[in-house]
Amino acid sequence: MSDRILMDSFSRKVDYLRMSVTDRCDFRCVYCMAEDMEFLPRQRILTLEEIYQLAERFVALGTRKIRLTGGEPLVRRGVVDLCRQIAALPDLRELCMTTNGSQLSALAGPLFDAGVNRLNISLDSLNPERFRELTRTGDLTKVIAGIDAANAAGFQRTKLNCVVMKGRNDHEINDLVSFAIDRQLDISFIEEMPLGTILEHSRAESFFSSDQVRELIAERYTLIDSTESTQGPSRYWRLAEAPDIRLGFISPHSHNFCATCNRVRLTVEGRLLLCLGNEHSVDLKAVLRAHPGQPEKLEKAIIDSMRIKPYRHNFDVNDEVQVVRFMNMTGG
Repeated sequence: MSDRILMDSFSRKVDYLRMSVTDRCDFRCVYCMAEDMEFLPRQRILTLEEIYQLAERFVALGTRKIRLTGGEPLVRRGVVDLCRQIAALPDLRELCMTTNGSQLSALAGPLFDAGVNRLNISLDSLNPERFRELTRTGDLTKVIAGIDAANAAGFQRTKLNCVVMKGRNDHEINDLVSFAIDRQLDISFIEEMPLGTILEHSRAESFFSSDQVRELIAERYTLIDSTESTQGPSRYWRLAEAPDIRLGFISPHSHNFCATCNRVRLTVEGRLLLCLGNEHSVDLKAVLRAHPGQPEKLEKAIIDSMRIKPYRHNFDVNDEVQVVRFMNMTGG
């Protein structure tokens, strides 16, 4: 096993890469993107071979966990074969994927067979009409069928991700916890992030903190603090009534996770984002295409990029927009 590691200027080891394989999505979630989106032309995005080459170099530099994201990664043709290639990389400990679940009925089995270790599935409502309202195009029946297909395929520790918005779905929090318990799923509740300009609602008015979520859950369940980690930003609790599932909170506003950040993100344009909430970045696509067959050039660019990884973001719940790019461009 290689002993090479990536270290930033604050002595944080960076060993977790989130790679976006597409900016496109079959949903238009109200907190993620505008209703009428313009997506990138094909010539501006990384090829699947380029994505694999970048994954290979990151693993060679100590990355042990890769999460494939989007947009919706499963709308990109060839993504299952890409998963198979990345999963076979020596020294990679975990290959995960974040998905909206719409394609899982058909693809959960192939993804499991390709070597994907774990899935995160977005689910913001259990009410079909509200689900359609929040996703604009989503079909709740298909997503639940996809969740069940993931369980049937053999995936373990599948996690639901729920973005909580005041007055929209905060009254469903305990119903979502109950759904997770029934299907033996982990679940994380996420504070909405100020990425991209949206007109559908005011983020300041819809903000619902992780502390408020915990208070509601505590009305029905007994929360037990946990020190568990999956290398991501979730802070986990257990439930006395259902000790086998993990309950996570991702709190970029109220309890930011910057001090222990071990992550970087690669957009489908090949831009390495050093921080979710800042614009510090390096164009790895330019390096890759300018120096074909010279992986050492790519490795140097990745190593050098660690110098500009900032210590923290500065999300403010009262600001409507702090980073212009949408979440589908960032990579979930």
